[in-house]
Amino acid sequence: MINLIWLLMILTGFAFAAVNGKIEVVTQAAFDGAATGVTVCFGLISVLVFWMGMMKMAEDAGLLARIAKLLGPVVGFLFPDVPKNHPAMGYILSNMSANLLGLGNAATPMGIKAMQQLQELNPDKEIASPAMCTLLALNTASITLIPTTLIAIRLNYHSANATEIVGTTLMATIIATLAAIMADRWYRNRTLRRPPRIQKSGNPGMKG
Repeated sequence: MINLIWLLMILTGFAFAAVNGKIEVVTQAAFDGAATGVTVCFGLISVLVFWMGMMKMAEDAGLLARIAKLLGPVVGFLFPDVPKNHPAMGYILSNMSANLLGLGNAATPMGIKAMQQLQELNPDKEIASPAMCTLLALNTASITLIPTTLIAIRLNYHSANATEIVGTTLMATIIATLAAIMADRWYRNRTLRRPPRIQKSGNPGMKG
């Protein structure tokens, strides 16, 4: 659906440009946007490499492990249907710790691994389990202590104070995370009140 929306927007833009005789403007804007994207990517490399190195040092020093330990009770409350010693818990903790430090690139592999482990616990493989929905909601609205990527983008565009967004980003992500948790709790309670699905049998008339 997202691909169709983007395709419709692109075709609509070209159609309006053609009608108004400004197709060359659209073409130039496309090339300018591509050039800007490449420039931004190259500018971000050095900053992101620096921050990834810093976070790797923090990981080796045990910072991520300490954060994961602090998050243990919180994760247990948010994922009551996941056993404490299950491998999914470790991946969830690592994912949340990386998100807290603004390491989206490092958090993604852990999130994928966590989803795979949660799918193994899922009794209905065709429908996402409550734990899977919770993980997705928390990843979408994760509390971020250090918005590394945003700081890198601001530095690339020569911001006078690239780190001034830390406070506002923290407040925004806290509000977003609380909203995600409340929505998740509401839907979880709604799911628990829903009658269980009836499994269809091949021969319902037969009795043991």
